[in-house]
Amino acid sequence: MMHQRKRQQSAKPDVAEDVNEDLPEPDVNKDVSEDIKQPKTGSTLSPRNKAMNLLARREHSQAELRTKLAAREYSPEEIEATVTTLVADGLLSDERFTEAYIAARTRTGQGPVRIRGELKQRGVDARVIGMYLDDVAVEWHGLACEVRSKKFGEGVPTGFKEKAKQMRFLEYRGFTSEQIRVAMGDV
Repeated sequence: MMHQRKRQQSAKPDVAEDVNEDLPEPDVNKDVSEDIKQPKTGSTLSPRNKAMNLLARREHSQAELRTKLAAREYSPEEIEATVTTLVADGLLSDERFTEAYIAARTRTGQGPVRIRGELKQRGVDARVIGMYLDDVAVEWHGLACEVRSKKFGEGVPTGFKEKAKQMRFLEYRGFTSEQIRVAMGDV
């Protein structure tokens, strides 16, 4: 035998009805994209504060920081003044960025050719790149051997196709032809 319970009617009004009565009717003809494009007032940051937020996450090159600030539509004068001030205060340094970038990329098994190209794309001066890339305490031949064996195993390939495949992989990773030959056991 099933017992059915009767719902007791509460003296409280329905909450959903109260909330909806106070809200204005939505305007279905309004262009929503206007609200999305405009930033809320009071939430805009000065270029220095925005730059400091970016630098708090990771090191940036001067060119990278200029590009990111320009994307946020700060004036070129504001951007240049901000970058100059940050460099003078020691908070922004292409040398420090280069050193950190090289260390991070070598940990992921990237070679000197690729690292040099990526730093050039990030706007670092070739003199600074050369100074830090040549001075780094990395044995590039050993790193190339390590990267190859991690990907393909310890054995040296005997077939032409497998050897070419491994050489292309090391070239993609940014190692020189001499470093690749050493890694392949051709020296």
